[in-house]
Amino acid sequence: MSDLWADIEEAGALTEPLRAAVIEQYKNRGIKALEALDEERVQKYLDFWVVVGTNDRYIVDEDFCTCNDFIYRGGSCCHILAVKIAQLTGIFQEYARWYLDERPFCMNNQQYL
Repeated sequence: MSDLWADIEEAGALTEPLRAAVIEQYKNRGIKALEALDEERVQKYLDFWVVVGTNDRYIVDEDFCTCNDFIYRGGSCCHILAVKIAQLTGIFQEYARWYLDERPFCMNNQQYL
């Protein structure tokens, strides 16, 4: 079996066979990751990668994500997968500003507003 990430990097794009391989390997998480890319919901800021999800915006930093799926189940959630694919293909929205400046941090409840 070939390395999916190396294949995506080599192609530099999401071909139909690569999309099928993402879904085969990651199932529902792969489907959701591809949807995020197709809908241009992957964003790169100066400080973080952000994926706009169904209910919130999720910060992705390397192999960490702020979503409940990652926190409770671990592994690569759909947001981490979407960012990995975005990094290899260039499919993302880029902003030349700090994400933390856009989303004020509330010290009282330790959550983003």
